[in-house]
Amino acid sequence: MLDMFAQDFILNALLISIVMGLMLAYLGVHVVGRGIVFVDLALGQISMLGVAVGNFIEKDQTLISIIFTMVGAFLLSFIKIKDKRLKQEAIIGIVYAFASAATVLFISKSPHGESDISEVLFGSVFTVTTEQIITMAVVFSAIALFHVIFRKKFFELTHKFENHEIETIGVFNLWNFLFYLSIGLAIVLAVRSAGVIPVFSYLIIPPVSAILLSRKESTEIVLALVISVLGSFFGLYFSTQYDFPAGSSVVTILSVLFGVSAFVRWLNGFRGK
Repeated sequence: MLDMFAQDFILNALLISIVMGLMLAYLGVHVVGRGIVFVDLALGQISMLGVAVGNFIEKDQTLISIIFTMVGAFLLSFIKIKDKRLKQEAIIGIVYAFASAATVLFISKSPHGESDISEVLFGSVFTVTTEQIITMAVVFSAIALFHVIFRKKFFELTHKFENHEIETIGVFNLWNFLFYLSIGLAIVLAVRSAGVIPVFSYLIIPPVSAILLSRKESTEIVLALVISVLGSFFGLYFSTQYDFPAGSSVVTILSVLFGVSAFVRWLNGFRGK
């Protein structure tokens, strides 16, 4: 099984999948806790809209993508719904729908429209370079260090969202903005390598699976990280062994791990634990 990683392109795919999977799984603990699971899809699609616009106007796609994502993160940090008839997810979903439609409009003017859309959705981790891995590792390490240093601030805010205490947050909250900024930076890099759907899966599936297996926050984080790594490893193994697309394979394996977690949760409940 380990022999396949002797090939550089497969090893690179595994390394970048693990690096982004660990970061996204941790951020996903906050995303799920806040009940904003659409935010990563929205930011990911906004990032891809930046790429499509950059391609359309023939400017630096990475720079335009970063600008779009940072502006999107800034605006999303202001969304706090107090009307009980509405949910925050509904507004974020509208943003996602708009960004998706606009991306398709710009990509439709590209000579390789269909292939571009496929890459936007699932990426191509088998084509990543060593430079991309190093860049992502450096940026993600900085984000991780920042979150470790100020973890009390970020978790305090997440707990307020969990307990529906958003009225105490105010119109603009610095830590809420910094959270969206960090998740925006993570997504803009990850989406370029993996695509929107795998990034969404890394953010949501590991933390949700971990929540099913544990009630302790610190254990949830560790389990989310472990599930993310397992999904990356076996997803790429499944992809190379049976000649399936890498992104779809990783998402499938992560979903299987979620199913296992749900079964374990059900089994424990059946036993009265």
